[in-house]
Amino acid sequence: MTGSVNGARALTSSQRLQTRLIAATASPLIAGLCRTVTWKVEGDQHYHDAVRSGRPPIVAFWHGRILPGSWVYRHRGIVVMASTNFDGQWIARIIERFGYHVAAGSTSRGGVRALLELKRSIEHGRPVGITLDGPRGPARVPQPGAVWLAGATGSPIVPFHAEASRYWTVRSWDSTQVPKPFSTVALAIQEPIFVAGTDPQQQEEGSRALMQALERAEAEARAAIAAIR
Repeated sequence: MTGSVNGARALTSSQRLQTRLIAATASPLIAGLCRTVTWKVEGDQHYHDAVRSGRPPIVAFWHGRILPGSWVYRHRGIVVMASTNFDGQWIARIIERFGYHVAAGSTSRGGVRALLELKRSIEHGRPVGITLDGPRGPARVPQPGAVWLAGATGSPIVPFHAEASRYWTVRSWDSTQVPKPFSTVALAIQEPIFVAGTDPQQQEEGSRALMQALERAEAEARAAIAAIR
């Protein structure tokens, strides 16, 4: 018999074993792939400036760019949200191997608890990361979690976008982009976005600023790739 976590059915012992086996297999493959890639990262000082200011950043990006983001931000102690279902948990086991910490939950299940865990992480000085349209989309339609966290904690959102010169596109709701070996990936990080509070108008202004920053990041990443072709 299985129990439940935040209203979701807990994984069986067999499923938990499968998540560990998947992570053990996939992690070295991902690392091997990423080491062949030429990385062009612009704006990383924005992340470091936020850390030095004592306001841990909220790294925000689209779910379809989870692979390059996970590699560039590895081993920084970032806390991320992962769904409690099977897919979410094997992904969690993989990213833990790259130095991330995991708060269990998602915008569809356990989201409030997970957001509160992320809020506590920020209050304890740890940066957090959020896929804005995760875990199930719609693609590129942001959920309110990142903006709410910024308004509730005073920490800035640091958004980014990544584009690869050559890549595979996964047939999934988010059209995940997987860079091909020996490709180039441009990752554009934007200036921090501060949200004044959690009132509806403040949240709306924060959401609008975030979308504008993501559009700039995508344009910059695409321009960087176009320049090398």
